[in-house]
Amino acid sequence: MAFDIEKALVSIPERSLKVDEIKATGAKDIENFISMGVADMSFKPPTIVLDALSNEIQQGFFGYYGGLSNYKASLRTWMKRMHSWEPNSEWIHTAHGLVAAIGTALRAYTNKGDGIILFSPVYHSFRKIITANERKIVECPMIINDGRYYLDFDLLESMLTGREKMIIFCSPHNPGGRIWSIDEQRELAYFCNRNKLILIVDEIHNDLIYPNLNHVTFPLVADGFFEEFILMTSTTKTFNIAGGLMGNVIIPSARLRKKFAKANMATGESPNRFGMIMGERAMDEGQLWLKSLMEYIEENRNLFDKEINSIPRVRSMRLEATYLAWVDFSALEKEESSIMKKLIVDAKIIAKPGSSFGLGGNKFVRFNLATSRSIIEEAIERIKLVFNK
Repeated sequence: MAFDIEKALVSIPERSLKVDEIKATGAKDIENFISMGVADMSFKPPTIVLDALSNEIQQGFFGYYGGLSNYKASLRTWMKRMHSWEPNSEWIHTAHGLVAAIGTALRAYTNKGDGIILFSPVYHSFRKIITANERKIVECPMIINDGRYYLDFDLLESMLTGREKMIIFCSPHNPGGRIWSIDEQRELAYFCNRNKLILIVDEIHNDLIYPNLNHVTFPLVADGFFEEFILMTSTTKTFNIAGGLMGNVIIPSARLRKKFAKANMATGESPNRFGMIMGERAMDEGQLWLKSLMEYIEENRNLFDKEINSIPRVRSMRLEATYLAWVDFSALEKEESSIMKKLIVDAKIIAKPGSSFGLGGNKFVRFNLATSRSIIEEAIERIKLVFNK
């Protein structure tokens, strides 16, 4: 059974970050803008998720969440079904989103002033949470070869000072959409092992894989020789329920588990009732909806790449995962501020400037493709009209 994803389209409500970003431009005609910046989708979650939430509202109990064992069972089944790996229940902790979980991990395993390694460019909130926790960001720029990102371990080795304690790794990669190979992930595990680095693996996009491609979850790669890692996953990106604020922190190592549990307790962490219920139902019965979603977004990606790559000196990086297109405008030889001004003022499109993703991101722009085909078509026309000149 296939789902008609077009029928799941939803209007963006007033109280959303997408609307806030448009208003922040100061423009008077905000209704004419296309929002492609914030990384949430313009689709309702599966009907079973809406029904589960509706049932909760109807029964009128909005108290503290109970039923963690049921949620963990759903997560274990989902990971086994989708990623061929099943965590033990005692390995699973919950958090109010993965950025919050990374903050907890920073406090659990590192001290102020310690170096935290990022392969840049990478998801901008990593930088913010590291800085907020008074750790030092250590950026290792990736290599672009034939339109794909590659990790540069030789460069990273030369950068080490002994103060580095952790690597935060985005898999699949945001914003480049790379699926890391088994060999690349294994080399990362060996690097961490050799240099006594704890590894945080953020797999929030691990379900958003394009048809006929395969993401291998990190525990399958590290099994048997590397235990100093924390795997983070969530249903929030997969099913467009980020407002539910929940994430999974999966820690096979007993030593690391004990430290994280203590730091998590110090935050007063308690599961979001409605997020957990939505996540559980999505994992129980959301697989066919997800399949239809990725088939739809694949067509958006193909159309977007074809048309954007027809603009002289502009190139869209080929996505293997995520719905976040990464477009290189650097050959236009314009400042990033000029590129963004043309997008906002002339094209009336909100997107994420590449410099916010760190080293190597300048003059790239990230566009959200998880919306209707007609909006993608309109955005393409506006971009071409502005940059073909």
